[in-house]
Amino acid sequence: MGSRTTNGGRTADKDPVCVTLPCGEGELCLTVPAANLLGVIRPGEAGGDAGAARRPRAEDEQQEIAGALARPVGSARLRELAAGKSSAAIVISDVTRPCPSHKFLPALLDELQSIGDENVTLLCALGSHRKHTDEERRHLVGDTVFQRVRVLDLDNEECVSIGATSAGTPLEVFHPYLDAELRVCTGNIEYHYFAGYSGGAKAVMPGICSRAAIQPNHSRMLHPMARAGILEGNPVRDDIDEGGGIVGIDFIFNVILDEKKRILSAVAGHYLEAHREGVRRFDALFDITIPKAADVVVASPGGHPKDLNLYQAQKTLDNVRPALRPGGTIILAARCGEGFGSEVFESWMLDMSEPRLLIERIQQEFVLGGHKAAAIADLLLASRVCLVSSFPDDVVRRMGMHPFRDLDVALADAFAHHGAEAKVLVVPYGNRVRALAR
Repeated sequence: MGSRTTNGGRTADKDPVCVTLPCGEGELCLTVPAANLLGVIRPGEAGGDAGAARRPRAEDEQQEIAGALARPVGSARLRELAAGKSSAAIVISDVTRPCPSHKFLPALLDELQSIGDENVTLLCALGSHRKHTDEERRHLVGDTVFQRVRVLDLDNEECVSIGATSAGTPLEVFHPYLDAELRVCTGNIEYHYFAGYSGGAKAVMPGICSRAAIQPNHSRMLHPMARAGILEGNPVRDDIDEGGGIVGIDFIFNVILDEKKRILSAVAGHYLEAHREGVRRFDALFDITIPKAADVVVASPGGHPKDLNLYQAQKTLDNVRPALRPGGTIILAARCGEGFGSEVFESWMLDMSEPRLLIERIQQEFVLGGHKAAAIADLLLASRVCLVSSFPDDVVRRMGMHPFRDLDVALADAFAHHGAEAKVLVVPYGNRVRALAR
């Protein structure tokens, strides 16, 4: 939580506290009067001082990777699964995710030596996101791995139907994954605003499925149990996990990251058992309860790549919303250098004159991309949202938000709205923590 400056053993409540928040590739500074500062939530604090203080070195990360591969959860070791197989596919996260695939891919390829690099394909899990450039693919996997194995983006035109889940979600899957004899899924575990958590089978659904498969799955986000941090009874996650089982996942490798995208922990093995173990570890670090709701929450997704566009940055709003009192203000610092990140999302966001109408619209006809705009519309019905970004002011206003270029100016506006005694919570890495008020 946030600290206060002291003077002769007394709390200097009027002294300002300076906090930095990541934004794009850089940082923004925020100055909050100590008397108003409810706290500063940083990743790792739920785990106590040891969790917050841990800053893994490169050798620590490699030891964590090796340990997870040597002691898989609910599964044989990957090299044992590879024995006798002639091909393998490894699903990796796309450029919008913080997952440092380049750090663990060499170890995974070592486990697949019996198959050989020429028979291994890396598949970038785009879901509904844009395709990568060649340079982005190289950056994701690292120069050495890029030269060793083939790296492909999901192509919707090359998805094959293999059936449906019990909820009726059609399973149309990228055929290079289906063609592989051994199927490995990777990713990082963090909160997801309606799937509960990322990681696990999410690499397959929606990662390498067609838009026709993704849309019905995501339409279940309207269910009250489809929330960040919820697995049990979450219809979106249930559908994802069932889909993963039908498609087939032989092995997963998931990591938990700190705010600098360093690997704190890694889990490997069965796609459900290992994922749930990873979720337990993640919650121990990042599920944080604060004493009372804040009048103002100042949050950042954590900088690049989580604020590449508003489509990605939106998740932070859902993660910090439970810490805000009704009628409060969220100040979101997100560069959004690539703008909206989705044409459908953009068209919905620019039609935000009546937020309630967007919610009614998504309830009548679920549209992928529109679902994120509807989530923001629901927030706008209960709260004020100020956006510090690269968007033009008039565009921000069309989105129903208040535009600012400076965090301190945005905070001054919030104080003018809520009063000089307003309590402020700061969340510099809002994509990584879930903040709840008692």
